[in-house]
Amino acid sequence: MWLAVVVICIALVAVLFKFVLGTGPNPFHIDTREAPKPIVFDRKVKNKVLKQGFLATRIPQDLDAIVVGSGIGGLGIAVLLAKVGKRVLVLEQHVRAGGCCHTFSEQGFEFDVGIHYIGDLLDHKPMRCIVDQMTNGQLQWEPLDNPYDHVVLGPPEDRRIYPIYSGEKRFPDELKKCFPGEEKAIDEYMRLTKKVGDGVWFMVLLKLVPVPFAKFLVHTGLANRISSFFRYASRSVTEVVNELTQNKDLRAVFCYIFGTYGKMPKESSFSMHSLLVRHYLNGAWYPKGGASEIAYHMIPIIEKAGGAVLVRAPVNRILLNDAKEAIGVSVLKDQEEVHIHAPMVISDAGILNTYQNLLPKDVQAMPAIQKQLSMVHNGDGGLSVFIGLEGTKEELSLKADNYWIFPENNLDDVVECYMKGKREESVKSIPVIFVASPSAKDPTWEERSPGKSTLTVVSFADYAWFEEWKDDKVKNRNADYKELKETLTNTILETVTQIYPKIKDRIVFVDAGTPITNQHYIGASKGEIYGIDHCLSRFTVELNATIRPQTPIKNLLLTGQDVMICGFLGALGGALTCGSAILNRNLHLDSIILAKKVKKKNKNKKI
Repeated sequence: MWLAVVVICIALVAVLFKFVLGTGPNPFHIDTREAPKPIVFDRKVKNKVLKQGFLATRIPQDLDAIVVGSGIGGLGIAVLLAKVGKRVLVLEQHVRAGGCCHTFSEQGFEFDVGIHYIGDLLDHKPMRCIVDQMTNGQLQWEPLDNPYDHVVLGPPEDRRIYPIYSGEKRFPDELKKCFPGEEKAIDEYMRLTKKVGDGVWFMVLLKLVPVPFAKFLVHTGLANRISSFFRYASRSVTEVVNELTQNKDLRAVFCYIFGTYGKMPKESSFSMHSLLVRHYLNGAWYPKGGASEIAYHMIPIIEKAGGAVLVRAPVNRILLNDAKEAIGVSVLKDQEEVHIHAPMVISDAGILNTYQNLLPKDVQAMPAIQKQLSMVHNGDGGLSVFIGLEGTKEELSLKADNYWIFPENNLDDVVECYMKGKREESVKSIPVIFVASPSAKDPTWEERSPGKSTLTVVSFADYAWFEEWKDDKVKNRNADYKELKETLTNTILETVTQIYPKIKDRIVFVDAGTPITNQHYIGASKGEIYGIDHCLSRFTVELNATIRPQTPIKNLLLTGQDVMICGFLGALGGALTCGSAILNRNLHLDSIILAKKVKKKNKNKKI
């Protein structure tokens, strides 16, 4: 028996040694940051970068790869490949690049659609290092206020507001002030989220080591034994939190961040939850100049290497040869197909879209693809409301923070009732509302839009409530649809104006985006904003060993949030994992090494 253990350990060390070293080119071998240039406010100048329309004459020659979708996962992998000299074409079906990082303007107001606040961006931390390298240091960030979140519980007549502070020590200390007598529960919550969240490295390892070795770790049970992340993956947030305290308000505060991945606490994994708690523990940030700055500073890096990012380029299928290998894509332009060839196709369209909509039926039927499809399903539909206001942030008392509003502290019950209720009744009582002011978070806003402010609201809705109108013209849908939108908008405004009373008479623009809006603009098949569902099964060790960048189709890879987890940094992590598979090296580790070098270099400068 001991001999077998020794053999296994030697094999493990050998595999990990290769995994750590890697053999391919390293996009993080040098620090490519440059001094930040002035932020560009001229929309025409930015549109030349973000809205380059698809034309056959704009397709680069001798492509190394084609990327489907220009979300952060798609742009991220394109930048990584460009940094090692690869020529990449990114194709986007929308009229502007950026995916959920894009912005749009209506009546003089600019709104972001998916970037509300990002954590884990302290200087010289690995994630900050990655983002800096992806934009050559041009993307600048502004910290939010502290507290950055406020959890609002209860109806107006019995409303309790709990501030959420950042800081390894301040976060629990402030909670203890709100909940005297619950010190032990809060300390244990902190201990568990750290222990579980810090174990996420093993998820990355499972997706990068050779498949046979990953299967060995799964089927022997070693993965669950080694990783605290996977040991807690099958335990729900509700289950763990309820063991810590009987205080219902504290339970709700522990759970509130479930809205950032879209599953009610009893259906979401404590492992995913722990990642989010750790993600924001050191603060939250917002991009200076708005979310469009992200794509605006990534695209030039792709272009410099000979690639391009083209919009209004709907990919309708992946081209395969007789051996069922990916050899390019077909873009549907003016009812005609334009075929583009490359030795590699990378999809940021999501695993469900990629397999079910871009591959022929006979290929979809492959057992390996069907196995992956059986493991996942669509996340819940996203709901957004965009509010334009006359007045400055000072006049309207808007701050660089966020509010999470719940009608009661029994979060599971109210969300379940809403999602399973009848459409006409549910839209009159929305159980989770995230609201924030992008304009108050952005220090450049007043220069760009003086005398104006914005609020953005995010929630969830059942795609089936809106599906009957999915084929209507986007700007001219059925009157019943408009009435339903007006009802849910009024429901949300009633709550939002209670939190921000000074905006009541200053609202000059309101519009809502439903799951079918998301379906149209960001290509979400069921209107989801976080990709495949972040339920308990999403974080099983078997799923994470099985769904990786490589697909059963040779030369077809996946990138973005479905490869890892949802959100900006989750999708960027998917790009790093995809890049690691392509370049045959651990880019996650490379980014950590570079971050340490930059930190040491800056420290020496100060001495």
